[in-house]
Amino acid sequence: MKKIASIAFFLFLVGCTNKESEQFDLVISNVNLIDGTGKPLQSNVTVGIRDGKIIAIDTVSVEDAVNHIDGTGKYLIPGLFDCHVHIGDFERDFPKFVHYGVTSILITGGSLCTNEYYTAMRAHGNQDSIPAPFVFHTSQHFTMEGRHPVKTYQGNWVDGKTVFLLKDTLQIEALVKEVSQYPNVGIKLTIEDGPHPPWVERMPQDFINKVQKEATKNGTEVFAHVSDNIELEMALDAGIQNLVHWTGIDLDFQKDTLLLNKLYRQKPSFITTLMIDKGFLYPLYPDWVEAVRRERVFDEEDLSKANDPGYIARSNDNISFWKDFFQKEEIELKDIASFQVHDIKALYEKGILFALGTDTGPFVFPGYSLHEEMQLFELGGMDPLEIIKMGTLNAAKMMHAQDSLGSIEKGKIANLVLLDKNPLEAISNTLEINTVIKRGEIQKRIKK
Repeated sequence: MKKIASIAFFLFLVGCTNKESEQFDLVISNVNLIDGTGKPLQSNVTVGIRDGKIIAIDTVSVEDAVNHIDGTGKYLIPGLFDCHVHIGDFERDFPKFVHYGVTSILITGGSLCTNEYYTAMRAHGNQDSIPAPFVFHTSQHFTMEGRHPVKTYQGNWVDGKTVFLLKDTLQIEALVKEVSQYPNVGIKLTIEDGPHPPWVERMPQDFINKVQKEATKNGTEVFAHVSDNIELEMALDAGIQNLVHWTGIDLDFQKDTLLLNKLYRQKPSFITTLMIDKGFLYPLYPDWVEAVRRERVFDEEDLSKANDPGYIARSNDNISFWKDFFQKEEIELKDIASFQVHDIKALYEKGILFALGTDTGPFVFPGYSLHEEMQLFELGGMDPLEIIKMGTLNAAKMMHAQDSLGSIEKGKIANLVLLDKNPLEAISNTLEINTVIKRGEIQKRIKK
């Protein structure tokens, strides 16, 4: 009798333990799921999260939830990536990314990016008590004296700390070996002659080839900064697989057959950055500035450049460029987006990967402008389902993080954005954010 009682008590304890182990830290029930893989929307799905990961989808009981969100009438997408970010003050900017559902970023160098600053940003992104995205980053810029970005943009450019100035090909072997010891996604190589006049010299082809060769030898990758077809071809000829800008590339699918064949054969990955074009025009469109002001997230200092004569002059130069380019007097944002999205869609259908990025800076706002980037793609004719995939799973693939991030699938980290409106009806609905979740934790958003 005692033995039977002991067995019964043991089974009771096992049952309790199993029940506890089956509990979820968070359950989101009856939600419309857009999982980031490109699959169609799934209705009335329930997602269970434990220990920061997605443990179950649709085999979840709300009774097993420590915390529960009723997702009825709402839409769940993966946490967003911005794959081209520059940071001035990460303690100020990181909460803005999270506020807008950007739970992962790629920092592509900058004049503050010492190894110590990178370490601090990674640590900030890896904690959960203060809103901050996961941080991926390249090395510091590899460039040359008097070239972009050192000559183009003012900043704290210090050779050997925030930038590496290549003087000859002999130093490249040791330099690549050194930076490959750090947790970079790859080497930031600046090929381009600058984003606007006065132009500088491009990096010589033998330097580009040597950096790529040494990167391969050291098990890392190169992320090349290009801004036109010539520089794209230079990168492809070196075997580079990651391009940090699409903006500036303009393909003629009838004439550029050699370049297109190289693209189809090599299948590199691109970061989009259409926001560069919109950012350059911001001061000429007060309604854009006012829309940002209404967000009540950004400081007036971030908007004051709209009245700066230098920025206004630059904007006028850019609108003149587009008038000449299109041979028309009235330029709309759709004109600028459409021809670029047309080319991107054509390459995308050939299996070339595109990930969303904005190139944060003046009038390219942390977090908010990733939504503007998505709107530019919709304006240019891209399907919202594919736009979301570019901002989630495609980006994770480019970071080689697709096993843990980028889509809502069992076993992946629970970086999620719950929306009040359907982003497949209008991609601007990605701004209708109800809740942001990072690693299973509901994130504090900025009070408006």
